[in-house]
Amino acid sequence: MSGASVSGLALGPLVPLLLDTYGWRGALLLLAAISFNLMVAGALLRPLDVPNESPGPPRGQTGLSRLLRHGPFLRYALAFVLVDAGYYVPYVHGPARAHEVGCDERRAGLVMAATAVADSSGRVVAGLLAARPAAPLLRHLFGWSVLTGLALLLLPLGTSFGGLLALALAYGFCAGAVVPLQFTSVAEVVGAGRLIHAIGLMQMFESFGSLLGAPFAGWLRDLTGDFTASFLAAGAFLLAGSLLILTLPGFFRTSRGDGGKGGGHGLAPSEGPTVSPSTL
Repeated sequence: MSGASVSGLALGPLVPLLLDTYGWRGALLLLAAISFNLMVAGALLRPLDVPNESPGPPRGQTGLSRLLRHGPFLRYALAFVLVDAGYYVPYVHGPARAHEVGCDERRAGLVMAATAVADSSGRVVAGLLAARPAAPLLRHLFGWSVLTGLALLLLPLGTSFGGLLALALAYGFCAGAVVPLQFTSVAEVVGAGRLIHAIGLMQMFESFGSLLGAPFAGWLRDLTGDFTASFLAAGAFLLAGSLLILTLPGFFRTSRGDGGKGGGHGLAPSEGPTVSPSTL
C-alpha cells in the first residue's frame, strides 16, 4: 500500500506545473492519461494459486445481501465512514493551513511533501508490526486509528512552520499506518471468503465520509475564520470511528488464531479458504 503515498509525493509538485503550463483542462487530461496506465498494471496481475482451495462463496446479489445483514461488517463500514470524514481533511486543507500560519508556497509544499513521506513510512511500519501474530489485526487498527485522531486534534497547535511540520509528520505516519490494516482487518470481521464483496461495499460506504469531510471542514473554516474547529471536528470523527472498532467480535480475542478468519463472526466458516496474515 506504500505506492499510493509515493505517487502523492510526486504529484505534489507536478500538478501545479501542469496547471501553469496546460490549464486545468489540459492538466486533467494528462492526469487521466497517467491513470489509464492502471489498465496495463491490472492486465499483468494473476490470481494466487492456493493449494487445496475450497469452492468460492456464492457470487452476485446473494453474497452482497448477506453482508448487508451482517452486523459486525456494517459497524466496520460505518467506522470508516466516520474515519474518512476526518482522514482527508489535512491532505485537502493542509496547504491553506500552512499559509494561515505564515508559510510561503515553498514551505507549504515542504509540509505536504513531508506528510507524504511519513505516510509511506507508516504504511510499511504498520505492515511489519502487524505481521507479528501476537494480537488481532483489529487491535493494531484501533491503536493506529486512535493515534491518528489524536494527532489530528493536535494539528491546530502548529502555529509556526516548525511546529506544523512536526505535527504533520506525526499525522502522516499514523494516518499511513491505518491504510493497510483497514483492508486486511476485513478478513477478521467477515472471513476470508467474503473479502472481495466486503472490501467493495466498505469502500462504497466510506466514500460518503470522504466526500463530505473536506467540504464540512471548509465550511467550518469559513464560519470560524481559521482551521482550528475544522481539525478538531476531523479528529473527533476519527476517534468516533475508532470507538466503533471496539464493538467488533474479534477485537477482544486473546490471539489472532482464536476463532480463525474463515467466518467465525456470523458468516459460514466454509465460505472460503483461510488466508494467512502474510498472504494478505
